[in-house]
Formats: sequence, C-alpha cells, structure tokens
Amino acid sequence: MKVLQVIVEALRSMAANRLRTALTMLGIVIGIASVVLMLALGDTMQRFIKKEMQMLGTNMVYVFPGGDRTQAQRMRSGAAPSLTVADAIALNRLPSLSGAAPALQGNFKLAAGNETAANLVHGITPAMFKIRNWKIDQGSMFTDDDVRAASRMVVIGQKVADQFFYRQDPLGRYLRIENVAFQVIGVLQGEGRQLDGDDLSEMVLVPITAARAYMVRGPFPDNVHYIAAQGKSDGMLDDAIEDMKETLRDRHRIKFEEPDDFKMQNMATFAATAGKISAGIAALLGLIGGISLVVGGIGIMNIMLVSVTERTREIGIRMAIGARPRDILLQFLVEAVMICLAGAAVGIAIAAAGAAAITAAAEFDVKVGLSAVLVACGFATAVGVFFGFYPARRASRLLPVDCLRHE
Repeated sequence: MKVLQVIVEALRSMAANRLRTALTMLGIVIGIASVVLMLALGDTMQRFIKKEMQMLGTNMVYVFPGGDRTQAQRMRSGAAPSLTVADAIALNRLPSLSGAAPALQGNFKLAAGNETAANLVHGITPAMFKIRNWKIDQGSMFTDDDVRAASRMVVIGQKVADQFFYRQDPLGRYLRIENVAFQVIGVLQGEGRQLDGDDLSEMVLVPITAARAYMVRGPFPDNVHYIAAQGKSDGMLDDAIEDMKETLRDRHRIKFEEPDDFKMQNMATFAATAGKISAGIAALLGLIGGISLVVGGIGIMNIMLVSVTERTREIGIRMAIGARPRDILLQFLVEAVMICLAGAAVGIAIAAAGAAAITAAAEFDVKVGLSAVLVACGFATAVGVFFGFYPARRASRLLPVDCLRHE
C-alpha cells in the first residue's frame, strides 16, 4: 500500500466516526495546548528577563548598610555608622569597577498646580544615569556642577510628567517636593517595572546634594541609603565584589573575625531567581500537558482496540485480497497518528488563542513560535506511535480465516 493511500483510508475512517474521533482527540488537544502554551510562556519570560537585565546590567551590584553587625558593635569598634559618599568615591577608584554612585531615597509629597501625590524620590549623582542605563527622552540630565551647587533640578518619568503636567511641556516647569520648587529639566525614556522594583515612568530624580539639603535630613550628613556599582564585565564580577568587600571593610575598620556591616545584592542573582521561577512555571505546565497527553494516549489505545474489533471482517477481506500484516499494521498506526496530529492542530489553535488573550489582558507579548509548533507535532506523533502500536500490531497478527468468520 502506498503511504498516500494509507493516509486517505485513515481520514475516511476518522470521518466515518466523527463524534468518537473528536472525543478521542480531547486528551491530545488539552495536552498539546498545555505544552505549546508552556513553551510560549517560557520563551516570553526569558525574553522579558533578558530585556530587564539589559536595562539593569547583569554586572550590577547594590550595596546597602546593615549586615550582621549591630549598631552597638559598630560604635564599640569605631566603625562607620553607615555607607557614605566617601565610600562610593573609594569604590569608584577600583580598577575592577566601571563606576559607583551613591543615592538617597524617600517618599515625599509632590505638587504642581492643584495636583498632589506622594512618590519615591531618588537623590543621585550623574554617574547613576550611566550605571543604570537610564536614557533621557526630553531635555537633559543634571551635571556634576549641579550636584556641587545643590541645584534644585529634577528629572521625572513619563507617568509623573503626565500626572502633574497633563498636555503641557514639562520642561522648564516647577515640581514642588516637600514645598520646595524644583525645575524640571528632563523626562526619562521608557516605562515598566524593573527587576529591582523601580518603575522608570514613575521615577523622580534630583541631585543627591539637593536631596540632602531640602528633603533627607539626619545626624550624619554624609550618609547614603545605597551605592550602585557596575563591574567592568560579567566575568570580572566576582573579583569586583571581593574588591568592594575588602575596600569597605578596610574603610569601616572591621576586624578579620567580625562580620560585615553592609549587604550586597547582585543583579545576576535576581536574574537566576527569575529564571528558576519561569522554569518552575514551565515545568508545572509541562507536567499538566504530559498527564493530559498520557490520558489522551490511553484513550486512543482503547478506541483503536475497539476499532480493531469492529473492523475484524474488513481486516480479513484486506488480507484475503493480498494485504500483508505490515500493511495492516501501517494502516492502524497511521490512523492513530492522524488522530493525534488532528488533536495537535486543534491544541495549537487553542494555545494561540490563549496567547493572544494573555497578550491583550497583560503587559506580556506572548507568541506561539514555530519551534513550539514543531515540538507539539513531534509530541503528537510520538504519542500516536507509542499508544497506537499495540492495537495496530494486534490487528496485523489476526488470521484471515478467523477474521472472515467473525460476526
């Protein structure tokens, strides 16, 4: 028998029992839809993480005050009470770093015209723009001269600009922060929440000296809330972290046996954690899809066994006119595979519709790629061959005389 003829016979058999074929395909449809959607979501998460890490940089390290030492331990040892601007300057000189920038932050009242709101405000230096890869969409960023002069200038995100200066050009206008007027000199490019929790469109950035003078006051005027540092390359990041630890411990006069009074967070760790989460979600969806495929495969085996019994006389007639056992085996095996491929086609369509619904409802661009379709077809073919082989083999081993006597 020719392969094309076998396929046509399989399609005729499927069409003769449409309802049974549809019910048989149901498990395959659910399984393939789960597998395809799992692959699409996994690919989307990987693209999202890659995009965010390109924004933040996998060679980013944040240093925060704290650690395992208590305030009393720091006071007894005469160590620095917290991170300081001088610490950032010292880190900036390290050859393994491309830059280090201090920052202050806090929630403050913003106002412009009749609009008021509370928002997180960052006091930074111009180096932070380069380290964090922030781009300016309108206007410009402040300079080192502005920092030295504690100039009342502010760079804001697009949402902040829309909220306080709706349908107006924000450049040159004034935004009051804690009732102190800051002139808007720039608007940041981009939007969306980054891995460290900041939303680019909601950023409010002022010179760190202005933040110290007008907003964040305390007994230690040189203290900062964190230091952002960037290694020269991903491969040198471990060496850069060790250099940073050594420098800070030396500056804070921490003895060898004493713990650090600071904490470090590596952005590569966030990326690894996010990757594990996405892999876990993909594995869960894959497990659901795998169970559905197994159930669907068992259903196909049962239906094919029933089909062999119902078509015993047909098998006998085919053998009597010259069909070989391998022709009968191929006929039923192809029929099982065709049922699986038909279920795969429906499952892929459902997965594509689900991806479109997720894209419309959320901020993720979920796409069903060609690789996911090929994997789904491969799974469907494998299930058809595996679960269809036993009924097909049983049909091929029937004796023509017994088949023709079958009622």
